[in-house]
Amino acid sequence: MDNHKLEEWEMMLMRTDPFRELDRLTQQVFGTAARPAAMPMDAWQEDGEFVVAFDLPGVDVDSVDLNIERNVLTVRAERRDQTQPNVELVVSERPRGVFSRQLILGDTLDTDNVKAKYDAGVLTLRIPVAEQAKPRKIEIETKNDTMHEIST
Repeated sequence: MDNHKLEEWEMMLMRTDPFRELDRLTQQVFGTAARPAAMPMDAWQEDGEFVVAFDLPGVDVDSVDLNIERNVLTVRAERRDQTQPNVELVVSERPRGVFSRQLILGDTLDTDNVKAKYDAGVLTLRIPVAEQAKPRKIEIETKNDTMHEIST
């Protein structure tokens, strides 16, 4: 079969599944039980801490679950459907369901002292930099027994 015929067959096969793109977009926005949708985040370093902010608008703080296991931070949250059983939705664009995000944290962070705060739909985590990872000065002895400092 020549390349032109092969391309026609591929185009036909793609045209026979009009909902494929819709399914892909739905899975990206809403997630599935096996693969929950990701939540947007920002991360930065500030005053000796690693700070991560997750957008979770409309999420009840009681549905947020945080845990760290072997330097992997997992954030899991659920936005529940707030509509009553007798209500007919006209438009439904806000994602509902379970959202999850995992971050691999470096060994230089103090995972035993993570602080979490939830305000105005934003979950902010502050993870201190471990003391052993902070810059420090090391003294060097010379033959003359005079000390010199070197910054690390």
